[in-house]
Amino acid sequence: MGHDELDLRVHDRVALDEIALYAEVLSAVADSERPLTLAELDNALGLSASATC
Repeated sequence: MGHDELDLRVHDRVALDEIALYAEVLSAVADSERPLTLAELDNALGLSASATC
């Protein structure tokens, strides 16, 4: 779901971005049969390997 599909009465973009990140993590967890590694979590959040070092 992109920002364009959201209720325009909601103005808190930071909260919406946090919810979107949380949804990405939940999707990654749901697809995994084991706990995610830190690298997998970073990937789900869209972080590159160089950004975490």
